[in-house]
Amino acid sequence: MNGTLRTSTISRRAVVMMTAAALVALTGCATASQGATAGAERDTTALPSGAPEADTTLRVAGRTTQLQLEAAGADLEGPAFTVGEWVNVSAGPDVIQAFRAGAADIAQNAIIPPIQAHAIGFDATIVAVLERPEPSYVYATAAGSSIDGFDDFRGKKIAFSQGQSQGDTVLRTLRTAGIANDEVELVPLPSTQFLTALQSGQVDVAPLSEPAVTKYIDQYGADGAIAIPSEEPDLLSVLWVPTELLADEENVRAVCDYIRVWAQGQVWAWENADAWKQFYYVDTEGVTAADADRIWETANRPLFPEDWDVAVDWAQSSIDLLAEGGFVETFDAEVLFDRRFEGDAAAAVAAEYRGGAR
Repeated sequence: MNGTLRTSTISRRAVVMMTAAALVALTGCATASQGATAGAERDTTALPSGAPEADTTLRVAGRTTQLQLEAAGADLEGPAFTVGEWVNVSAGPDVIQAFRAGAADIAQNAIIPPIQAHAIGFDATIVAVLERPEPSYVYATAAGSSIDGFDDFRGKKIAFSQGQSQGDTVLRTLRTAGIANDEVELVPLPSTQFLTALQSGQVDVAPLSEPAVTKYIDQYGADGAIAIPSEEPDLLSVLWVPTELLADEENVRAVCDYIRVWAQGQVWAWENADAWKQFYYVDTEGVTAADADRIWETANRPLFPEDWDVAVDWAQSSIDLLAEGGFVETFDAEVLFDRRFEGDAAAAVAAEYRGGAR
């Protein structure tokens, strides 16, 4: 790889993996966790059991799961319902727009898009949680930038999307570095424009994910662009749906079935890393095999918590951080989660993939 990709030891939040009790495999939805406190706005009716009718249709914004199903073939059991369309949207603001337009029914995102949806009055619900304790973003700098570390962010223009996980990562990075928001210029952009903003000099630094950062450094590293790994985890990846979708029992069964597919797809990719790296990073995204190996070294083993207490606490910390910056009004994170689905993703995978950060 050309240019400089910083790989120095990172000071990270200590996490201890909890030992999960074995769960009996269930057909359809798992039962709601005993003693879980649902948000005041959430339905507490018991979830229906059993598989969805085959003609039940969901439009799914889940490109990674779609590719995992394609790569795994017969080794990964697909949805029992009909996927009406694999919707090609992934950025949080685009997913919210697709939800509001009725163009998507379920999506995978980080925690910030559900927070942003609530902030603008759109009623959506988190139905599954994946925890990723290791940092996933890398700060790429513009060619010729004087930035060499986080302290150099002062006075610089930073690409910022308050409705996406990159924005949360930026705010957490500034807080850890002791830099006030008004000591930098937060340039509001959707993450899809971060690369062009770096290339044009509109911003000095932007948080990128792989394989985008590798492609960028390969192109601009010779001109002085560098990549500085974030020290802040983007802890949560969630499945979420428009709340009104859950009023129909067949839709609920289909959502439960997709939770299974999504969780098992993550595990398949982890357990078949060589096949997945070749299919996704090399064949689909066009990076070299060597870069695919390096990218995979930073991947998180999939962890599906059997309870969502840590997830709710993390979501609350993100809400509070955004509220402190004046981006949203504060609210109780619990209202984002439908605890009736708590543990369903964990029940779909082997015990070694159950648990999360503590």
